[in-house]
Amino acid sequence: MNQDVRKDFDKEAEKWDSNPGRVKLAHDVADAIIGAVPLNKNMKALDFGCGTGLLTLKLQPLVGAITGVDSSAGMLGMLERKIKAQGLDNVSTQHVDFEKGAHASGDYDLIVSSMVAHHVPDTADLLKEWFDLLHANGRVAFADLDSEDGSFHGDNTGVFHQGFDREALRRLLEQTGFHSVRATTATTMTRTVEGQGERGFPIFLIVADKGNP
Repeated sequence: MNQDVRKDFDKEAEKWDSNPGRVKLAHDVADAIIGAVPLNKNMKALDFGCGTGLLTLKLQPLVGAITGVDSSAGMLGMLERKIKAQGLDNVSTQHVDFEKGAHASGDYDLIVSSMVAHHVPDTADLLKEWFDLLHANGRVAFADLDSEDGSFHGDNTGVFHQGFDREALRRLLEQTGFHSVRATTATTMTRTVEGQGERGFPIFLIVADKGNP
């Protein structure tokens, strides 16, 4: 697993949405969030690591406003094109390179994230970032891989975690200050793995609350 080289998502932005499995994953995660979190039009949401906005735009009609944050200008450029083409006035973007010490701005009722945490070296720092961005009674809902052997990506450039153990994440969330941590399986992604054929990789959704239990 190469932990020294960051993946160049700018180069992948133009073709990102052409992968049907990637689009399905975003929609499955969105559906899982919609089923687990009571969304409403008064809600201010943040999609951390939004990419081209596949998840952002699926949730957009159900919240008051949503901000897409990403470290890739190329990915954000694609999302901004979609915002303009669809004439959306409740979606905004922020270019934030968290790994280089930058922080998102604003305060939010909900933070969502999909398949981002395994690309961030320090999970504790990431959870603290989310905690600090939430209102007193805010909530986080994020999806990622269950623990796996590194086969999911094939090329593990920029992959710092081969999935996560749900119980370990629960403990880390509680140490950060979150409570009422609950985990479900959002979907399963099927990948063809060299020498193994097709394999299913479960994707969890973890929801946790800030504020008083």
